[in-house]
Order: sequence, then C-alpha cells, then structure tokens
Amino acid sequence: MNVKTIMVIGAGQMGSGIAQVCAMANYKVYLHDLKEEFVQKGMESISRQLARQVEKGKMAADERKAVLERLHPSTDIQNAADADLVIEAVIENMDVKTQVFKMLDEMAPEHAILASNTSSLPITEIAAVTNRPERVIGMHFMNPVPVMKLVEIIRGLQTSDGVYQVIEEVTKQVGKVPVEVNDFPGFISNRILMPMINEAIFALYEGVAEPEAIDEIMKLGMNHPMGPLTLADFIGLDTCLYIMETLQEGFGDDKYRPCPLLRKYVKAGWLGKKSGKGFYTYN
Repeated sequence: MNVKTIMVIGAGQMGSGIAQVCAMANYKVYLHDLKEEFVQKGMESISRQLARQVEKGKMAADERKAVLERLHPSTDIQNAADADLVIEAVIENMDVKTQVFKMLDEMAPEHAILASNTSSLPITEIAAVTNRPERVIGMHFMNPVPVMKLVEIIRGLQTSDGVYQVIEEVTKQVGKVPVEVNDFPGFISNRILMPMINEAIFALYEGVAEPEAIDEIMKLGMNHPMGPLTLADFIGLDTCLYIMETLQEGFGDDKYRPCPLLRKYVKAGWLGKKSGKGFYTYN
C-alpha cells in the first residue's frame, strides 16, 4: 500500500506536530479538529515552527511555503474519505477515542489504516469498535513531535503484519525511528516513565525534598535532561494522572496507585505548563 494522504485528527500540540512532520515528508495532510479556531491555532503553531527553521538556516523559505501548501485545514470529518492513513491525536480518553474511531471506520476508505497516538490506552480495545481491526494500530509520537525521534508502534491483537510494515515505513519517511511493542497498558515508554514521575511526586508529598532538589538530583545524578516534576508539568498533570489510573486499572496492581498530591493538583486545576501552574509557576 502506498500512503499519499494523511489525516490528523486533533489540532493540539501533538496533532499539529504530527501534521507538520508528515507535511515535511511530502505527504498531503489534512489537519482536522471540531472548530475552525482550533484548526487555525494548530496551523499558526506549525507556521511559527517552520519560520524558526528558516531563521536558523535549517530550511529554505521556498521549502517552508511548499510544506504549508501540503497542509489542508479541516473541520469536516468527511475529508477522511480522501485519506490513506488517519492518525488520531485527541484527548487521552477511551470513550472519546472509540467514538472517533467509529466515525472514521464509516468515513475512511476500505484500504485506509486507522492509527492512534494514544500514550497508554489499549489498541485492541480501540480496534474492536471498528469493522477493520486488522487495520488499526498505535503510533505513539513523543512530545515535541518535530524534535523527538521515537515513535512507539503498538500492535493490537488483530493488527496485520502488512499494516505494521506500512506504518514502520511511514514512520521512517517522516524522519522518526520506529520501535515495535505489544499491546499492554502504558506500552513501554509510559509503563516505565510514569511510575518514576509518580514516585517523584510521592517524594514531594512526603516532604523528602523540594521540587527543585528532586529535579536537580535526577538531572545531575542520573543525567536526565529534565527533572521528573518539570517533565510532568510539560506533559500535563491531568494526562499523568489518567495514565497512572490506566496502569493501575490495567494491571490491578497498587504499585501504580496515583499519588494523592497529583490528584489534588489536578482537582485544583494546576495542570502544569498549559495552565500556568503545576509543580512550578509559568508566565
């Protein structure tokens, strides 16, 4: 199968980043969201990112123009009828994602592959709401998408070998490194990362050290580029909580119990960088 047109569902930070790298790899791309204002915000973010590349001499002005011309804003889900591959990048909520996949299953052509950018939810369960479970797969991009090299590719129980091979090739075409994992809660990345973040929050909750100290120890002692509490703020504390809940429910193991302080911050609306306050305060 030759992928020529990609539709990205969700024009937020992840979705716009995915659309950007796909357009830079010469694919025709629809960037879709529910409202025009969301799509425009995503398009403006891509335009700014590309302008910075031009300023730094990493991209020619003509190339930027060509990339933007390959991007098509969309608020009509019917555009899925033109897609060879649809990548869903909406909120990390199973009910929302399954509703999106039911719609895409009706709209997208029979040959189209439906991929989810979920960071923790079971691909097998998402695939089961469609009539093409063998053509459903996980493509977990890392944030920020234009910078991070990894794409965690998750096979559902029903995903065909042919579909995996197509997605592996597309991943390489967009300049990323595909790594295959099987469908377990949190996959590999978040099964390892989120309990570490959660433990750092427990250390703060128990008064072991201040946020700055926790982050400095992990940066200087473990050579992490960013401390776990700073990283949690960048990911979004609501997303961290949701992933920990998914891990606890999926494995039935209390070692994945979210820290009460994490729950308290989320209830307070302290979601990290996107809300202006989390473990740190942002202007």
